[in-house]
Amino acid sequence: MNNNNYVIIMAGGVGTRFWPFSRISNPKQFHDVLGTGRTLLQQTADRFEGICPNENIFVVTSEDYIDLVQEQLPFLSTEQILAEPIRRNTAPCVAYACYKIAKQNPDANIVVAPADHIILKEKAFQTKILTALEASAKGDVLVTLGISPSRPDTGYGYIQYKQEEGEVKKVESFREKPNLELAKQFLASGEYVWNAGIFIWTAKSIITAFAKHSPRLHEIFEDGTQYYFTEGEKHFVEKAYQICESISIDYAIMEKSDNVHVVLGEIGWSDLGTWKSLYEVSGKDELGNVIDGNTMLYDVKDSIIKTPQGKLVVIKGLENFIVAEYDNVLMICPKDQEQKVKDFVADAGEKDSCFI
Repeated sequence: MNNNNYVIIMAGGVGTRFWPFSRISNPKQFHDVLGTGRTLLQQTADRFEGICPNENIFVVTSEDYIDLVQEQLPFLSTEQILAEPIRRNTAPCVAYACYKIAKQNPDANIVVAPADHIILKEKAFQTKILTALEASAKGDVLVTLGISPSRPDTGYGYIQYKQEEGEVKKVESFREKPNLELAKQFLASGEYVWNAGIFIWTAKSIITAFAKHSPRLHEIFEDGTQYYFTEGEKHFVEKAYQICESISIDYAIMEKSDNVHVVLGEIGWSDLGTWKSLYEVSGKDELGNVIDGNTMLYDVKDSIIKTPQGKLVVIKGLENFIVAEYDNVLMICPKDQEQKVKDFVADAGEKDSCFI
């Protein structure tokens, strides 16, 4: 194991599209979504076993979730949990963690990973991460993981890469979420992969990139070097986040950089952004149902049902539906209309904030 290897886990999101399980007070990354006995956050930390020591894992999260992180990852010291006072998207989150790690170890080689993704092929994932870490350690490059698309999905961003030998390929361009026709063209060309939002770089490379492409964020978090790992860090971060722009790491850095490479992966990946994505990666019965709960089903097909074990749920005559109950909220919605979930959350919040 290389002691210069570090992992940053981004665990501050709310995940409203996975409501009613994902709540402001207890988002999806803190749930055992797959019924494995481990939450998504715990699974994310687990998959870096053997890649970096536990003391090199840092979690960036909201101030509101510090207790949840400590409860689920008790091996973390207080210095390894980075609390964001307000949400400012992923670029400030990444900058804060990378600049702090750079103070501790200027030779750090860093993996940045979301806390709420699913990786079904853990060994393949570790192999790809080690390949990417080897590439990033050799030079001034920013590496990302790309997932070979299995369908023309309009819910993911795409990465176009050069057709060249080797596992690490030069990125030509990043493309936003396409319409269906364009997604079909991307798939047919064989030149595109899904953007998994998992990044690998050295501390030196990402700081150079911030200085070049996002100088204001560079200035803010470079100024914090004197405070990281001191009692003054919390006060510095509170001031810094007040003046940070809210911007993603993709917009701030990746799409502007000309030294981005991609490692292609077949790792059983899903960003688990929606109920449909959970349905797609879960085991199904002979009628195409995903069931987690105490149920009696009659003429139910192609549906996902996630309800409390202590409650018997009887359903008849549903096809292609979501039935989800958690903490006094029951949602029943056609699976192909799951984009309405955000509207449900907004309306439920107007009724009573305890429902969101």
